[in-house]
Amino acid sequence: MHPLAERLVAGDMRALARVCRLVDDGLGAYRTILKDLFPATGHAWTIGITGVPGAGKSTLTDQLIAWHRARGRRVGVLCVDPTSPFTGGAILGDRIRMQRHGLDEEVFIRSLATRGALGGLSRSAADLIRVVDAWHADVVVVETVGVGQDELEVTRRVDTTLVVVAPGMGDDVQAIKAGILECADTFAVNKSDREGADAAVRHLELMLALGHEVTAPPLGHVGAHAPASGRPVAGDVGGRWEPQIVRCVATAGTGVDELATALEAHRVWLHGTEAGAARRRERLAEAMRQDLRAALLDAALRAIGPEVERAVARVAGREIDPYSAADELVAAFRSSGSGAGRGAAP
Repeated sequence: MHPLAERLVAGDMRALARVCRLVDDGLGAYRTILKDLFPATGHAWTIGITGVPGAGKSTLTDQLIAWHRARGRRVGVLCVDPTSPFTGGAILGDRIRMQRHGLDEEVFIRSLATRGALGGLSRSAADLIRVVDAWHADVVVVETVGVGQDELEVTRRVDTTLVVVAPGMGDDVQAIKAGILECADTFAVNKSDREGADAAVRHLELMLALGHEVTAPPLGHVGAHAPASGRPVAGDVGGRWEPQIVRCVATAGTGVDELATALEAHRVWLHGTEAGAARRRERLAEAMRQDLRAALLDAALRAIGPEVERAVARVAGREIDPYSAADELVAAFRSSGSGAGRGAAP
């Protein structure tokens, strides 16, 4: 085992910070370290916190850290901030709201820049989740960039997705849009002491009710995915998870207990029902496909990098259409030896 990986698994926070740096920047033997760490992963419960900018995600994350620490759990937090498309810089300011945990040796907080990646996460976020998991964190919280309706990569990378909305920010409109509604396992209506909170809750309830009517199982099939324990699980509706809506005021700590309990109920559903197990397998398969796409793209760029640049120049000069250029690049990759005989798909 790589020395850094060995120290990290033993609980060394300095080693954890160094490995995060190597993985985030793609430096040194980071892939070897990731391979060494994988047997130590699979323990942590991963929670993704997403929602529109300004909804209070960072303050709510801070409250959830405190809730889990009060129960003796080791917590890792990854905070993703946007990278400027003009300067390439990132403020990495989300962690400012979590400073009270800075001296807690059982809390690790790492800021990440998106570096141009879409979907609310950075390119390295998935690997860093595994790194923090290998540190024997009980809970890994991933706070995404404030996103819109369909930039929801986090749902493919975590066990439980919390969508944070707030009154007075157009959330009555956001609630009827497909991505933001369908990705949530739990909704937090934050800043619920403000005017419009009741309306935000009503719109979410309405959309969830409509979704339930569309996807309700046929008569006679209710309970086909019953809990493995034989006992009902909160939030389980006929083998389907029904997202819960929780009001809270993160700045005052109001509603945090109820929110954490709702999130815990989803965790129980994931591990206590056949439907939950199927969902975990589905998300793992999707994550593998994402990793495979990234690995194939990296391999192709290493093998035929100059050809890509020439293809771009030809398309820009209108000598060839981009579809034919892509086909030629795939053929070049296959014949390069890197993709030959391996059934690489275009």
